[in-house]
Amino acid sequence: MPTQPQADDPAAYPEGATRSPLPFFSRLLTAVVRIGRLTVVDTAGRIHTFGPGDSGPYVTVRLHDPLLPLRILLRPSLALGEAYMDGTITIGKGTLRDLLHLCTSNLEALDRHPVGALRSDLDRLLRRLQQDNRLGRARANIAHHYDLSGALYDLFLDRDRQYSCAYFQTGAETLEEAQEKKKHHIMAKLLLEPGMRVLDIGSGWGGLALEIAQTARVDVTGLTLSQEQLAVATERALTAGLSSRVRFALRDYREEQGAYDRIVSVGMFEHVGVAHYRTYFDTLRQRLSPDGVAVVHAIGRSDPPGSTDPWLRKYIFPGGYCPALSEVLAAVERSGLWVTDIEILRLHYAETLRHWFERFQANRDRAKAIYDERFCRMWEFYLAASEAAFRNGPMMVFQLQLSRRRDAVPLTRDYIADWEHRNVRAEDVAA
Repeated sequence: MPTQPQADDPAAYPEGATRSPLPFFSRLLTAVVRIGRLTVVDTAGRIHTFGPGDSGPYVTVRLHDPLLPLRILLRPSLALGEAYMDGTITIGKGTLRDLLHLCTSNLEALDRHPVGALRSDLDRLLRRLQQDNRLGRARANIAHHYDLSGALYDLFLDRDRQYSCAYFQTGAETLEEAQEKKKHHIMAKLLLEPGMRVLDIGSGWGGLALEIAQTARVDVTGLTLSQEQLAVATERALTAGLSSRVRFALRDYREEQGAYDRIVSVGMFEHVGVAHYRTYFDTLRQRLSPDGVAVVHAIGRSDPPGSTDPWLRKYIFPGGYCPALSEVLAAVERSGLWVTDIEILRLHYAETLRHWFERFQANRDRAKAIYDERFCRMWEFYLAASEAAFRNGPMMVFQLQLSRRRDAVPLTRDYIADWEHRNVRAEDVAA
């Protein structure tokens, strides 16, 4: 079934006047669309074409709301996302992914345009208010996204419900294989030994904590703010016979006490908020044993500090923010922790999101039965826009390895590959 209502063929409309009913909107697109070609059919049936068309996607859209150009002019990403959700913009030629690929390919030009620059400046001014993640607010923000029906996540995630960037060593891996490699890559950096105490901040549905406990024979405490995730993770530990070594709690990282040999945090740091970075890394240092090691896996940006996309903040991740490394490392430095390793995963999340989008589309009817058509449009816009941001925008994933002592980890990175190779061989033998 189509992922959006099909637009009428623009060829059925006369060329008419070439001037847009909103000249400023037309001028914006003329200035911004430098890659690909965008054809817009306005509410009067007039056709307007933008872009050189010598490379990039060719996309045709039809507007069904005369005020939509004004809304896009004022808040481009928010208005476009809402228009797709509401059906006030429909796609004729091309797909949703093509449209978002075209948009993100021209993002640099938009950011340089006065409209984009003003939007960015306003968002930066308001970002601390937008990232108000005090204890009560943090729980509400997490519930907004992670307390959705578990049946929804089963439609597009791997069997282990890994809801973070996978690790594609060759690019030919299945989603399941790449998520297993991601877990093993992180475990290699943790330098786990039997009997250690491990803290998993943002433990999700428990997949990483359970694998760590089972593979390395350690005790794990997993923290989440999602009631839904807590129930699933606790049940999984019981079913796997690991309840004595893996415990999950509905608790904020700031409320945790005690000392741990290892701390891991995957896909959680994006919910901390800039105002709380110092507290986050201070907490890591306080909870780590003197020779402890922590690994933080999170989405970041390769450009200077910015703000969260308005549509994403409103509909998907309230309070969320993907930082520049300059913001993160400044807070790490003030905490007194050593940065013992940094790795940047560039296109791994784009490939992960491609898999998720394709799986969601294959199960779209089931998603609609759980929620409704508007929700499905929201979700596919979220997945497709995120993939485009990682392919064409500044988004990336970083893994920070941290310790209280400079000699807590080996002097070279050889141990990471050695651990992975040993465990791959062990899996092959077991199979």
